Amino acid sequence: MPKSKRSKLVSLTQVAKKTKEHKSTLMNEVQANSEKWRYCWLFEVGNMRNSHLSTVRQLWKGTARIFFAKGKVVAKALGTTPEEEHRDGIHKLAKQIKGQVGVMFTDSEPQEVIEWFDDFQRPDFARAGNKASRAVILPAGPVMRIYSDPPEPFPHNEEPQLRKLGLTTHMNKGVPTLAAPHKICEKGKTLTPEQAQLLKLIGERMVMFRVGLLCYWDSTTAEVTQIEGGGIQLQGDEGVQGSEAESEDGAMSE
Repeated sequence: MPKSKRSKLVSLTQVAKKTKEHKSTLMNEVQANSEKWRYCWLFEVGNMRNSHLSTVRQLWKGTARIFFAKGKVVAKALGTTPEEEHRDGIHKLAKQIKGQVGVMFTDSEPQEVIEWFDDFQRPDFARAGNKASRAVILPAGPVMRIYSDPPEPFPHNEEPQLRKLGLTTHMNKGVPTLAAPHKICEKGKTLTPEQAQLLKLIGERMVMFRVGLLCYWDSTTAEVTQIEGGGIQLQGDEGVQGSEAESEDGAMSE
């Protein structure tokens, strides 16, 4: 029988697997950049958001190259032993590549890099699983969107969603209204999906995207320097790290 010409549903969650050729290209790119730049930095990300990492890439475009891809592939490209290392001494950094970390190649001096990343952070919405950094209580009265300037009440057609997320609202002159204060979350408690969604709807940003520097390798000395107090957790990050899907393609883009 001839094959059916009917359209078939394809799940948008399907992602093509990375090929050996792709991994080989990534390894070649990492090795080429280790030869091009003086320093190689190892960093981790708190409350990962692809959009914010893209901002970092853009701000460093032309003066650095950032890879945020499969750690095992990047580590293998650099070499995790003295016998396998691509550059002298870089195995000391490569063997520390574990978990959700990335590498950045640059010629900028270490103090400049440290100061820049200490200053760079972007507020964002918490996700389910993050810990609330503060208590949020909605007062009695119209449910307001705090992100608008000035704050404005939710429209009537969103009242069913607010009730579904746990608010005991009623309509008052076409506006979703609370008869009593409602505590969305408590400081230090893990957020549920409903709490995270409510915080996003009202515009309450509770987590901070930032990059924690762990160490750097210097090609001129073949030494790796650890950053004292580096990393995300040591900087007092109050929430657990969020994550987004890794993209090796994105990691290779300038």
